[in-house]
Amino acid sequence: MTAAFAGLLDDAAMFPPAETPVLAALRAHRRHHEAWYATLVGPFVFPAAGLSSDFAQVVGDRPMELSLIVRRSVVERPVSRAAGLGLAVTALEILPDGDVKDLVAMLDAELPPDVLGYVEVPRGPALEGALDALAGTRYRAKFRTGGTEPAAHPSEAELAGSLLAAITRGIPFKCTAGLHHAARHTDGDLEQHGFLNVLLATVRAQDGASAEDLKDILAERQAVTLAGTLSASGGERIARARESFVSFGTCSIDDPVADLVALGLLEER
Repeated sequence: MTAAFAGLLDDAAMFPPAETPVLAALRAHRRHHEAWYATLVGPFVFPAAGLSSDFAQVVGDRPMELSLIVRRSVVERPVSRAAGLGLAVTALEILPDGDVKDLVAMLDAELPPDVLGYVEVPRGPALEGALDALAGTRYRAKFRTGGTEPAAHPSEAELAGSLLAAITRGIPFKCTAGLHHAARHTDGDLEQHGFLNVLLATVRAQDGASAEDLKDILAERQAVTLAGTLSASGGERIARARESFVSFGTCSIDDPVADLVALGLLEER
């Protein structure tokens, strides 16, 4: 099932909880892209504010895809700045500081067509309006699925509603934070979602499942059960689900890979 997980893991090693220093994170990113599981690994996630000639020098002349985190609604400057440094930007992940409709209009005017745009969707009452603004555009949603505090982790019901809202609108999405392992689990005082839970919930949502059904899938804690159900779903349904659930940012590439190998969904070579 290797193809089912292609590009699933965006390398966010510099972000919490790992917070790996940039030099070590870049070295590890190179190793990941040279490893047997390289097809699973997506771009290196990096804060746009950190773009500099020093960073470009560390990257060197070896091609590397970047997904830049933009903490304001200005996209032209980081893209052009990165280009001036000889760096290839694959995507921008934008934290909007105002109305998403206004942000979409600005992206239409400023974001190059070959750069993907992910808009982090606010939790709560503003979510539906933000997704309405993204529907029918080329921009994708980004859902925050965890963090270092319990409040940063949406409940099964909240995440089920968010996924269903994006899928029914035809909006591809990525997730960020909290998806450290295949299945939902408890880590200290954190209730963390599993990436296989999200993938299976996406498969079922595309089959017409309700938010209540998705909540039950997101609550499943047995990774073996999730793996078996996914395998039985068939490659075509999983591939279609991956068109919606594009990727997730993870500060540890090794953990998801190890889980997939242990579950027999990925064959180590």
